[in-house]
Formats: sequence, structure tokens, C-alpha cells
Amino acid sequence: MKAIKILLVLSLFLSTGFNQKLSFAQNELSAVDIIAKSRLAFYYAGDDMRARVLMEIINKDGQKRLRELTMLRKNYEEGGNQKYFMYFHKPVDVKDTTFMVYKYPDKDDDRWLFIPAINLVKQIAANDKYSSFVGSDFTYEDVSGRKPEEDSHTLLRKEKLGEKSCFVIESIPEEPSEYIKRISWIDETNFLPLKEEFYDKQNELYRKFEAQELKDINGILTITKRVMKNIKTGHHTKVTLQEVEYNLGMEDNMFSERYLRRPPLEWIR
Repeated sequence: MKAIKILLVLSLFLSTGFNQKLSFAQNELSAVDIIAKSRLAFYYAGDDMRARVLMEIINKDGQKRLRELTMLRKNYEEGGNQKYFMYFHKPVDVKDTTFMVYKYPDKDDDRWLFIPAINLVKQIAANDKYSSFVGSDFTYEDVSGRKPEEDSHTLLRKEKLGEKSCFVIESIPEEPSEYIKRISWIDETNFLPLKEEFYDKQNELYRKFEAQELKDINGILTITKRVMKNIKTGHHTKVTLQEVEYNLGMEDNMFSERYLRRPPLEWIR
């Protein structure tokens, strides 16, 4: 009888352990889930956003070029339709330049650049999304983001990045891209990307993104300092977000093509 009781207790213990493991496995996020959550945390925080952006473009000899702009963003659905508007204040050679993006969930994004020196609105072709954004180490795609379904994603491991516990995800493009793979370190608690490595067609690291400062802004954790480094040229770009504001109630007409030439002054300060 005693032996039977011991067997019953042991059976219950093993069953409980098995059920806990099964529960953990069912709750485990897939690589696709993690990338999707990261995209929402990084690119879709709040209903809308305004920020003053300082951009330092630094060559291998330490010489700097500065860009100062206002960035506006409005979300229309979580992870889906979204619009961006950017106005450049400084320096003189790019002052009054504007950039606008319409993001769609099921087709290529529309991107326009207004170049005041020649009074030209240029639509940026889909295959130009990997071009340098105003001479920086960020591409047009880096600015407005990449759709999760454009890559296949694999969870490689979990590891510490400094004091942060991270998912490490490998993303391989489904179609030809500027890189053959991207490795992302994504914070387990808030899903913000803390580091990304981009590998070229020779499978060599050539670009690296790092988040350098995070701040809580009205309950929304925001990467306020970031850097993109070109490993092969020694060139890098630092971006700092200042005066960040969320949920301002932006109207849709602010993101129309006519404002590329005549920006809404009350929003760009």
C-alpha cells in the first residue's frame, strides 16, 4: 500500500512537471512573433509621434556633417498603414528638404523626396530603398522599417547584451536584398532592437546598428540615441531624438504631397 502511494505521488509530480514544460513550450514566442513585436515597439509606438532629430555623419577621420530635422509619424492600424513626414532645418544645403513615406501592409511603400534646390519632388523607387538616406549610414528602409514577411526568421539563441536579456534572431531575405542576412538582438522585456548586424553577399559584416540610450517618455520606452556603423569604410552616423512627443492627434491632411513643398509650419517648429 505504501509503495502504491509513493508511485501515485511520483506520477503526479512527473505529470505536473510535464504539464509545466508543455505550458512553457506553448507560450514560447516564435522568431516571427518576436520580430513582429519588435517592429511594433520600434516603429509603431503611440498613435502618432513628433521628434526633433539630430544626425551626425562622421567619416573615418572623425570629420562631422550635421543634419537637423523634425520627424512626424502617424499610425492608421497596428503594424499596417502608417505615414511619415520629415523636414530638414539644417544645414543650409539641405534646408527645406522634405521626405514622406506611406507604408502599406500588403505592397511596397511609397516614398517621396522634395529637393528644394531644383524644386523637384522625386518618388523613390522600391529598389532604391537600400540607398543612403541623405548621405548617412542609414538607408531609406532603415528609417521607416521592413515588413516581417520579407524575411525568414530563426531564433538562434537567448543571451545577455550587457545587462539586458535578448532574443538573438537571424533574418534572411526572401527576395534579393542589400544583405544576405541580418542578426538582431531584441530585448526580451520590451522587444526593442538593441543591436543589429548586416552581412553582405560575401557573408562579411559590413553594417552594425546599436541602441545607445533608452528613455521612458510618457510610459513609452523609446530609443533616443542610436548609431549605424559601416564596418568596411569606418564611416558611422549617430542619431539623437529630442523633444519626443506621442499621441498629439495629428490630422491626415498633414501627410499630403502638397506639404512636401509647403510643410505645416505649426508642426515642424
